[in-house]
Amino acid sequence: MTDTSLKYSLFKLTMIFLGGLVLLFIIAPIAGMFISNSGSGLAEVSSNKDVINSIKLTLTVSFFSTVIFAIGAIPLAYFLARNNFWGKQIVSGIIDLPVVIPHSAAGIALLGFVSRDTFVGKAAGAVGLDFVGHPAGIAIAMAFVSVPYLINAARDGFSAVPERLEKAALNLGASPARVFFTIALPLAWRSILSGLILMFARGMSEFGAVIIIAYHPMITPVLIYEWFGAFGLDYARPVATIFIVVCLAFFVLLRAVSSKKK
Repeated sequence: MTDTSLKYSLFKLTMIFLGGLVLLFIIAPIAGMFISNSGSGLAEVSSNKDVINSIKLTLTVSFFSTVIFAIGAIPLAYFLARNNFWGKQIVSGIIDLPVVIPHSAAGIALLGFVSRDTFVGKAAGAVGLDFVGHPAGIAIAMAFVSVPYLINAARDGFSAVPERLEKAALNLGASPARVFFTIALPLAWRSILSGLILMFARGMSEFGAVIIIAYHPMITPVLIYEWFGAFGLDYARPVATIFIVVCLAFFVLLRAVSSKKK
């Protein structure tokens, strides 16, 4: 073995070792949680109506918040990918802001925006909608912290689409809307789908912003916190385990569906 190949092998082994430590850091707590659960405890939790209802609520609200906010997020991503303007970096920073601020602070900010005595709250109340303590409020909290993932992924996808294809279509008489729906979207759909999956997954796991706006009805992350505070680790751990399994199953399924379409 030459000196160069020996150095490369040592470097490769070092990378594998360091990467393995990170993987172990991720896997060990989750594996330990599965090992610590008893079969009877998991069976009891999986048939508990409160747990089942919270999981259904979490999945449903996260899904609909992703779909609804995607209607505006995807066009915004396309606009950012195709236009340079003064303040673009500021807009990009604003988009990323929900990712970096504490989510409890995000919940406080949202509550001050949609509470009953605000303009938005009063307008919603006029049509019989109250965001506080309502699935609509949960959807807003989930979307607030998760929509940056969709916007950034979609923007990267649109940026990768050759702009010359769109210009050629425009020169041939296609409308901007037709160019968007027949060229940009079909070519960027993989990145968009990846962003949708990330947004959906991130919404499911949100806790800090949701608990400020809607403690009830309880999504599963809030239920886990409630059971941990009221009954302790032994009661909360099976719920957390079941929810991780559900989240993992949905995430793997969505990833599998997206890969089959490639």
